[in-house]
Amino acid sequence: MKILDVTLLEPKFKHSTIFEQFDALLEGESFVIHNDHDPKPLYYQLIAEREKTFDWEYILKGPDFWEVKISKLNICENDATIGELAVADYRKADIFSKFGLDFSYGGKKTLREACREKGIDDYEVAIALAEVVKQTEGELLNFNSWGLDFLADYIVNVHHKYVKENVSMLYEYCETIADRHGVKHPEVIKITQLCGKIATDFKSLMQEEEAILFPYINKLATAKREHNKIESGFENIEKQIKRMENQHRTIGKYMDEIHQLSNGFTPPEDACTSYKVLYDKLDEFEKNVKQHFHLENNILFPKSIQLEKELLK
Repeated sequence: MKILDVTLLEPKFKHSTIFEQFDALLEGESFVIHNDHDPKPLYYQLIAEREKTFDWEYILKGPDFWEVKISKLNICENDATIGELAVADYRKADIFSKFGLDFSYGGKKTLREACREKGIDDYEVAIALAEVVKQTEGELLNFNSWGLDFLADYIVNVHHKYVKENVSMLYEYCETIADRHGVKHPEVIKITQLCGKIATDFKSLMQEEEAILFPYINKLATAKREHNKIESGFENIEKQIKRMENQHRTIGKYMDEIHQLSNGFTPPEDACTSYKVLYDKLDEFEKNVKQHFHLENNILFPKSIQLEKELLK
């Protein structure tokens, strides 16, 4: 079995190399990653970007080295019929139609059976099905059913990690484009200023969440599972959360301004390649921020407030 020694890779190439290795696997194949720390953030990123297409098995767990076996699951080898697959996710119906597979009248066949009858490569269909899921990352993940501690860890390992890896780079990229094109396109100067504010605000926001709020939420979740009472770690968790939500609104306001200034991230006709790349990255960043704040404001925070009230009774 192939072993990928991640310790030999430059940090910025580690996750991309692992994803390339995973995507190259055939169904049922595996490889092992060898690392000098627990690769838990990778696990959350795989959940976000590849959903339930992999298996994660620790072979070695520290203290000096960690090894994890990552396997690509047999997407086609299950009992679900193509009709059931279309019901669970109607986007997959478009894929079935594209390959000429009848998911309505002939929907009682498994994917493998239907492909065999049509003389179609079932693996090609399975990859297309996986791709349509990946294109709308996280849309069908049932975040609402997750434990609060797992959701908090997910936010840190996926969304906080994304911001930390991209916000400074994005600001520097803005500065470069502003220097080159700011005279003719003064909006990029304003966008650069807003990106600087976003970077500053995100730094304090994430520090407070990771150091204070999220550990307390994890304590609440543990107390719930173990049927214990808990003493409040705050004067009132709602006050702490209100501060976070206010920071969310401020960052969201900055992002809205950037969206308007950039004409919905549409580069001007005379934009160079770097200019276009900047707007693509800003668009990606905005999508990540919206998902990030949705998970906190609409799921994690209200559930945490309610849970604390239950445990403090």
